[in-house]
Amino acid sequence: MGQARQIALVTRREFNSYFATPLAFVFIFVFLLATGLSTFYLGGYFEAGQADLISFFLFHPWLYLFFLPAISMRLWAEERRNGSIELLLTLPVPLSAVVLGKYFAALGFSALALSLTFPIWLTVNYLGSPDNGVILAGYLGSLMLAGGYLAIGSCVSACTGNQVIAFVVSVVVCFLFTISGAPLVIEVFRGWAPAALVDTLAGFSFLTHFRAITGGVIDMRDLVFFVSLIGVFLTATAIIVDMKRGDS
Repeated sequence: MGQARQIALVTRREFNSYFATPLAFVFIFVFLLATGLSTFYLGGYFEAGQADLISFFLFHPWLYLFFLPAISMRLWAEERRNGSIELLLTLPVPLSAVVLGKYFAALGFSALALSLTFPIWLTVNYLGSPDNGVILAGYLGSLMLAGGYLAIGSCVSACTGNQVIAFVVSVVVCFLFTISGAPLVIEVFRGWAPAALVDTLAGFSFLTHFRAITGGVIDMRDLVFFVSLIGVFLTATAIIVDMKRGDS
């Protein structure tokens, strides 16, 4: 209970810090604008003539690929650049609580931005009779995908004090995880790599697991994949921060 309260305190502190400047509101506005444009114009929502949100969720991996590293790049890099990480790590709070608190704050901010897309949900219900269970599954999959990107970004941010470097490296790593199961990538390895390696590579694809969930099929294997990946990268974040404690 004590550690849960500590995590909650760190989460609240970090979440409030997002709104200390107008940048949070600008970020949310741009994100909502991008999701609207990708859904109704790039995705051809009205032209499809179907009461679903397939075109809405279709672009989330590519939007998150740039928006979420922009959130995660400041988690640790900014603390290190400002020198405030020294004070943060001397507080009577375990490192695990700090890592989780920062992560949950970023995830909460991302969830807030995602939840503000609800007018699209209202629109599809007004225009037709969609399967709202599938849409709920899509939102769950989108949130899990966001969690995976943020965990990777948190780990990368802990490695450097430069936010620009953290952003670029996070985008690259997230991109590799996103396309690892794409047919083009698989075909490159299929000709010479063992089948087990090819299957493992395909299994790390964010797109494969995300599309399975947004299709309305909540498979435990997909949830375990995202939860495990988040756990691995957050553990790596804690190890890296602890190793660099003396360099702060």
